[in-house]
Amino acid sequence: QVLLVESGGGLVQAGGSLRLSCVASGRTFSDAAMGWFRQAPGKEREFVAGIDRSGGTFYIDSVKGRFTISRDNAKKTVSLQMNLLKPDDSAVYYCGKTRRVAFFASMAYLSSENSYESWGQGTQVTVSS
Repeated sequence: QVLLVESGGGLVQAGGSLRLSCVASGRTFSDAAMGWFRQAPGKEREFVAGIDRSGGTFYIDSVKGRFTISRDNAKKTVSLQMNLLKPDDSAVYYCGKTRRVAFFASMAYLSSENSYESWGQGTQVTVSS
């Protein structure tokens, strides 16, 4: 069983930045894709960004140009750099690890919750206006 632990959330003013990190335990990390999802109160959890084994990155339109996902296989860490934050970005952010996958993944695969076998506990991001 892989354990994922997120950190880096907090309260920030609109226009500010936060960096989320997710550290994985267990032997497998480099053979999986990773993703960040978020859930705001009263809304369903939504895909935000994903990174496949090749380092290919995928984003929803609303965060393109503002968020950057990256991974460090040696440290078993995936990060989400969030710049120019908006109040609409406020949510609990979750990182997820997929099952073992091919080297290249698709947006369709990474954006589906069903692709993920492990989730972190979530970290709160609040952006004030």
